[in-house]
Amino acid sequence: MPIASINPYTGRTLRRFTEFSWAKTERLLAQAHRAAAQWRATTFAERAAGLRRAAALLRERQEELARLMALEMGKPLRDGRAEAQKCATCCEYYATHAEAFLADEEVKTDAGRSFISYAPLGVVLAIMPWNFPLWQVVRFAAPALMAGNVGLLKHAPNVPQCALALENIFHDAGLPPAAFQNLFINNETVARLLADPRVAAVTLTGSERAGVAVGTEAGRHLKKAVLELGGSDPFIVLADADVPLAAKTAAQARMINAGQSCIAAKRFIVEKSVKAEFVQLLKGHLQALRYGDPLAEATDYGPLARPDLADELSRQVADSVAQGAKVALAGGQPRPGATQFDPVILTNVKKGQRAYLEELFGPVALVLTARDAAQALALANDSPFGLGAAVWTRDVARAEAMARQLESGAVFINGLVKSMPELPFGGVKHSGHGRELSYVGIREFVNQKSVWIAKAAEPDTVKTE
Repeated sequence: MPIASINPYTGRTLRRFTEFSWAKTERLLAQAHRAAAQWRATTFAERAAGLRRAAALLRERQEELARLMALEMGKPLRDGRAEAQKCATCCEYYATHAEAFLADEEVKTDAGRSFISYAPLGVVLAIMPWNFPLWQVVRFAAPALMAGNVGLLKHAPNVPQCALALENIFHDAGLPPAAFQNLFINNETVARLLADPRVAAVTLTGSERAGVAVGTEAGRHLKKAVLELGGSDPFIVLADADVPLAAKTAAQARMINAGQSCIAAKRFIVEKSVKAEFVQLLKGHLQALRYGDPLAEATDYGPLARPDLADELSRQVADSVAQGAKVALAGGQPRPGATQFDPVILTNVKKGQRAYLEELFGPVALVLTARDAAQALALANDSPFGLGAAVWTRDVARAEAMARQLESGAVFINGLVKSMPELPFGGVKHSGHGRELSYVGIREFVNQKSVWIAKAAEPDTVKTE
């Protein structure tokens, strides 16, 4: 795939970029490796000063950044501004808390003193997707940099200007240029980097296929890997839920980023007695949303990021309908090859259909019917994915009990699933392994070192006359 900015709304190519040769990539890696030795020697206060300046620049440049995201991957301007602001908050969060998160942890043993220390690993390679082109990067970079690591970014090939904008922000914030560098490279070069001993670890947010490829290479070379992959998040609505609020939130949850989000709610598992009401309300909310140019302030959702993604989503919908799913809201593409994809609701989603098993990465809401809470839980867990989940009920104690049984990395009760600096983010099963964010995320790319110190020897007793 070429490295190019192609406006998904107009189809116009805005800029093209040349892939880095291995010689250039290796030169940047050497710089990063040298910078890692220097950056790890800085104090938390010095690192925090840079992250706080980066946060200020993210806020100052939010209009420019929002415009870039609109042009490169179709995110509406107001969503782009919110993403830039969220990135700023994340930088400030780690600037404030990293030192405490990585302070020596005293442990009581048979020693005179023992503790766990946390030291940076070195160069971390980040392979990032296009759907949240700032947030996905910053939620890796902020904790990694504050821990004393340095970063190499291999961004998605359709958001190159977003990658350069982030590189500029960290450099303009005063970080050493080699502490955070963008790489315009292909998958073969990624494999060569993972084979190089100067790369200490890798983090990937992407598809299952990409996760298998990167995880295999990382394992072959004994590199630490954090993989945040796909999701087909269940959104459970029990009979005693506030159905109007659940339906309103469901529409928002399905349409995050035009449905192109790993933690967007995708499978709406609704108790039979409230299913008709829920579907009717959901349909109304989705129909009220306005499609348009992501550069227009009135736009609620823009195009999908690439024509091939919209075409594949159409095939998933058509195949599922052929396999027995029912169309409750007909949207989709106006024609093959179009990036416009209007919301779709499929009901009667059952085993044997593509919609039941696969992740549908776009504005398609899948409605499954449950006879009771027990079946809703079983349906939710009957998926190869396990990223996020939501439970809607007025019985919070029951919801909490269900949350403990849901096979997912996060459960939100009576609320919209989202990522935030305070809570760990990641999944189980085919949704990957490892965690980002929170104190858990910053400890993924450090050496958790045990230090044991013997008790001081008792002084000899000297007898005197």
